[in-house]
Amino acid sequence: MHAPKKLAILVSGGPAPGINSVISAATIRASVEGIEVLGISDGFKWIMDGDISHYKELTIHNVSRIHFRGGSFIGIARSNPTKNPKHLENTVTSLLRLNVDKLITIGGDDTAYSAMKLNEMAAGRIRVVHVPKTIDNDLDLPHGIPTFGFQTARHIGVEIVKNLMVDAQTTSRWYFVVTMGRKAGHLALGIGKAAGATLTVIPEELSQKNAKLSHIVDILVGAIIKRLSYGKTDGVTILAEGLVEHIDPADLEALGEVERDAHDNIRIAEVNIGEILKFRVQERLREFGIKITIVAKNIGYELRCADPIPFDMEYTRDLGFSAAQFIINGGSGAMVSIQNGHFVPLYFKDILDPVTNRTKVRMVDPSSESFFIARSYMLRLNKGDFEDQHELAKFAATCGMSIEEFRRQFYYLIENDVLYQTLKNDNSLIKDNNLSHKVNSNDDIGHNEVFPELPI
Repeated sequence: MHAPKKLAILVSGGPAPGINSVISAATIRASVEGIEVLGISDGFKWIMDGDISHYKELTIHNVSRIHFRGGSFIGIARSNPTKNPKHLENTVTSLLRLNVDKLITIGGDDTAYSAMKLNEMAAGRIRVVHVPKTIDNDLDLPHGIPTFGFQTARHIGVEIVKNLMVDAQTTSRWYFVVTMGRKAGHLALGIGKAAGATLTVIPEELSQKNAKLSHIVDILVGAIIKRLSYGKTDGVTILAEGLVEHIDPADLEALGEVERDAHDNIRIAEVNIGEILKFRVQERLREFGIKITIVAKNIGYELRCADPIPFDMEYTRDLGFSAAQFIINGGSGAMVSIQNGHFVPLYFKDILDPVTNRTKVRMVDPSSESFFIARSYMLRLNKGDFEDQHELAKFAATCGMSIEEFRRQFYYLIENDVLYQTLKNDNSLIKDNNLSHKVNSNDDIGHNEVFPELPI
């Protein structure tokens, strides 16, 4: 007599709020159908080496309340079975030895790729469905649907930045806050825009493929000079850690050895971009006789294992239920999505980027009105500043240089600014480019010239 087939669940990549809710919902849905569920411990770490001793039985009893908490009830790891064909084969064999014929993977774009290759290797012996997870919000889901964990991470991030903004104003210092976002700037922009931070810098706004580190430094220096010209010595900048991957490799090499993870991604957390920019900005400001206190702070690990907010608890329950229902009904080779309240499978074959052969990465669209609005409320050098001789005179005086010299050193920022390149080509965003200048000329963390009653 054949033993009944089982459903396995594993989590790979980095943590994100809502993982436990997916595990819980999928387990309960399968258990109701009488299907035994196994939680594979630590992602692919053990089974890719043929070790099948690391798992736990998942039941309605032991998962019914885990959705309230962050982290992963069954652990997590970044181990990558696709780098070695033997590891991929071991993974399939290990699951078959555990009598598993259904697998739900939870993870980001790298895990989605592993799930796709596993589905191919299993050749029908194991059905595979993937649940997209990342606080980076960079999986290319349709209609702007967020990845689970993003909303919670943004919520917690905003709370942290709110406190830092008060501290900055109280102590007359600047904060450089680096947030997670390996490729895209969604989390940094979401936090900065919602909190009303002084400015946010994301990789998508760099028009050059390999930007010079000095370019990012001058964006920050320009904002500090502009604030100082209004008599303000404080500010909070949000920086997407993905900026590291957009910096000229020659500049990166100068920073020392760069580590990579199991998926060949730069270990951006090991490149302390906040401290590097702090040092370079202070060094650049000293050229103008300006001394500013800057504190570099990374936020990321504080966000990944936070208890999910209700949005993510509900969203991930839908995802977990749909994943289990799809695979129980014989579905395989797809990623789960909820669109307009309905489950829609996104098949691996349809969502691959033909260039990278990986799932597509969703970047912030710098031509969108959402990005334009975010930029409009930041305080940073903009095209309008260089068209207003009075403003320009203030900035130049702050630096102790002539207007012509200030323009020579900083106008290239405008020439290389993707927002202004977009504005030149698309008048639908704004009819008068000076509006951006006026909104950006807020003279405090408080008021601005266009909406004087609006605190920003």
